[in-house]
Amino acid sequence: MTMRDLAKSRDARVYLIGQSFSLFGDTAMFLALGIWVKELTHSNADAGLTFLFFPLAALFSPIAGMVVDRVRRRPTLICVNFASAALVMLLLFVHNSSDIWIIYATMFLYSFAGNFIGSAQSAFLTVLLPPEQLGDANGFLRTVREGLRLVAPLAGAGLFVIVGGHWIAVLDSATFVIAGFSVLALHVREEKPVRLPEHFLTEISAGFHHVARTPILRRMAISLGIALSVIGFLETAIFAITSDELHRSPSFIGVLMAVQGVGALIGGPLSAPAMRRVGERWLCGIGLIGIVVGSLLLEGGSLVFVLMGGVVFGLALPPLLVGAYTLLQLRTPGDLQGRAFSAFDLIASLPQTMSIALGAILITVLGYRGELTIIAIVVSVAALIMLLPIEGEPNFGPLVAVDHLAVATVD
Repeated sequence: MTMRDLAKSRDARVYLIGQSFSLFGDTAMFLALGIWVKELTHSNADAGLTFLFFPLAALFSPIAGMVVDRVRRRPTLICVNFASAALVMLLLFVHNSSDIWIIYATMFLYSFAGNFIGSAQSAFLTVLLPPEQLGDANGFLRTVREGLRLVAPLAGAGLFVIVGGHWIAVLDSATFVIAGFSVLALHVREEKPVRLPEHFLTEISAGFHHVARTPILRRMAISLGIALSVIGFLETAIFAITSDELHRSPSFIGVLMAVQGVGALIGGPLSAPAMRRVGERWLCGIGLIGIVVGSLLLEGGSLVFVLMGGVVFGLALPPLLVGAYTLLQLRTPGDLQGRAFSAFDLIASLPQTMSIALGAILITVLGYRGELTIIAIVVSVAALIMLLPIEGEPNFGPLVAVDHLAVATVD
């Protein structure tokens, strides 16, 4: 199966196009809200606080996963997309600095709804597509997401200057409506989940238990948790590289982000073909090794090395994420897909968020070269952990879906 085979499926085309519109709206809105708060309050702290509410909602992702596994995923996606379209329209009530609480609340609820969409989408893809096409779909969505990082923030900021925040909200609402109708137009049939009577805590933690009990998923979670505990250092190091080494203004970071986006546009389409050759676990390992190489290049100091490091970083992220999410989908039963995704999402987001805060503290002690060296060392260990043999799993090559396994892979 290839991307061309994926494009032949009418339902796959409709769904992925609808999601592409939604991703554009998300990316454009994200930066525009921070600019809006800055314009209303003239406060950098208030503007920065806008982005705190987005990761804060991730703490509630297990609730989203539990709900997703109780109901059909297609109606869930339809309802949440349309509800998000209505939610964004709350921003029409923002007029002055006393209304910024509406922006904060919208950002939190926006992210909370995103938990449902992320869990339901991951689970729904396993119903919409055969296992051999999951990598292509994940690769397409990752490529679109990274590609939009090149244009959507600039488009959102530009539109904000031209038409203001209210019209940005209307635009984002429209993209949710398009995504909702794209799911509504699908012909796929989905069986109603059979819910077993379980204690609330047992049900909500089932995703974590599944990841912990499945050797290959446990290994992936440990490896990525270790890597993400330091990757956030880059958020601070890149400012130091720009000012102290390259002697450029902070706006030059936009150039480095664009270079990283170019790398991601290359890595995204290559991820699924590479995964068919080396397998999901090795694709994750290649992504981690790419982050190590990118970190070492960024230590080079010269503009050429920094730009090369940015490209390699961007190139490495899609294989890492496409491999991880496809692995999760293949090795999770249908009734646990939502909770497993939410568990993995929380396992990944918490270390990364903490590493961003820790990186801001350590930059004054270690400098950017010290932080990049730590990234290279720790991520190298994470790559080694990821690639060590796992009993009962192939050491190299693609995996098979859990439904096709003759023997359960849970110890």
